[in-house]
Amino acid sequence: MKVLLVSANIFTEPYPVYPLGLDYVARAIADDHKVKILDLNDLKNVDSIYELIKSFLPDIIGISIRNIDNTDTTDPKGFINRYKKLVALIRNCSKSPIVLGGSGFTIFPAEVLEALHADYGIIGEGERFSLFLNAIEKKEDVSSIPGVITRGNKAQIPKPLDKSFAAQIDINNSHHKFYLKKGGMLNLQTKRGCNFKCIYCTYPHIEGSRLRLIPPKEVAITALKLQEAGAKYFFITDSAFNSDFSHSSEVAKEFIKNGISIPWGAFFAPKSPPKDYFKLLKDAGLNHVEFGTEAMSNKMLASYKKPFKINNIFDAHKLANNAGLHVAHFFLLGGPGENNDTLKETLSNIDKLDKTVLFFFCGLRIYPYTALYDIALSEGQISKDDDLLKPVFYQNESIRSEEIIRIVTRYAKGRMNWIIGAGGEKTAKILAKMHDHGYSGPLWEHLIK
Repeated sequence: MKVLLVSANIFTEPYPVYPLGLDYVARAIADDHKVKILDLNDLKNVDSIYELIKSFLPDIIGISIRNIDNTDTTDPKGFINRYKKLVALIRNCSKSPIVLGGSGFTIFPAEVLEALHADYGIIGEGERFSLFLNAIEKKEDVSSIPGVITRGNKAQIPKPLDKSFAAQIDINNSHHKFYLKKGGMLNLQTKRGCNFKCIYCTYPHIEGSRLRLIPPKEVAITALKLQEAGAKYFFITDSAFNSDFSHSSEVAKEFIKNGISIPWGAFFAPKSPPKDYFKLLKDAGLNHVEFGTEAMSNKMLASYKKPFKINNIFDAHKLANNAGLHVAHFFLLGGPGENNDTLKETLSNIDKLDKTVLFFFCGLRIYPYTALYDIALSEGQISKDDDLLKPVFYQNESIRSEEIIRIVTRYAKGRMNWIIGAGGEKTAKILAKMHDHGYSGPLWEHLIK
């Protein structure tokens, strides 16, 4: 069959994110089906969708839903209406079944399927799409396939796949060329799952709570393909690259052994690392360390159920800096237990961090299947019947998000390396211009003081 895979994400703040998930789906089905990828970021206009569908004539159309909204309490933007228009446009030029998937879809499968009036959905990992296609081709019932949902049926969360994963890297695909042109950033994955228990996070629901490690040599081979495809930089999209110190160290060694020469970055938990850990990663090409620090008050770290304390944050920060790496910390303020004292403690400790960029996000988005959802439910902030497709944030009665933003803004005193939110459209435009002039990577290091 002919299968069209559509990346529906056009959210580009602070920069466009490469849709790695579609590469995994494409690889899973490419041996048995003819596959095309349509990335909405790479479209000149909406007529291009019509033209591609009419020329390719797909039998099945898969749409990847990465984001439900921008998760920004200062300027909340929902994307569901945009996705509705996309589905309506596709319906106008094709009668082929539409199948939804992706991380955003997996959080709200029944709700999104109904809102978009699509035909089917794949909950969880997209590689199951191959089972779905085979059943459709044989005219078999798809309802018994783990993770498949149809409208009106209750979502059944499938168990995570227990196998290795391979991405299809096609250097001639315009889908790749767009991101190579816009800063040369492509993405890479070394594991799936998250074994942390952070109260607000959807990773364990989307990928499972058990780490499934991709063999380090396979990771290095994929990285080499990205390098050969012309990537100037790649970002590792694991929930936390260092959630397994041993595995991430072996990945770094394989990068060195296989001659990976382009710089890269990753998300990290600010946990105290083994000796020379960051030095090894630096030797393997690591350039940017993005710590998911969230707070610098032990009370708030415990409230968020983070697997580290303040002393670990200082330790990880110092060792990453000493290794010559660019370091950023991301903070999530205003969760359960936040008050003036915890905020003051966090800001006071942040002032002790040198040579870094600080990103502040105020207010926690409430998602189902999280401990934060249960907390908000028990406090009467939400009910089981509430529509959470619209951005809904946890409301702290001790200190409101608006007050937190005001305090942080005043405390920052205009320092360029203190950024509230992702920076908005202004930052996105600046980064786009820098990428157009040959700069690569996330570029926040230019704000380090």
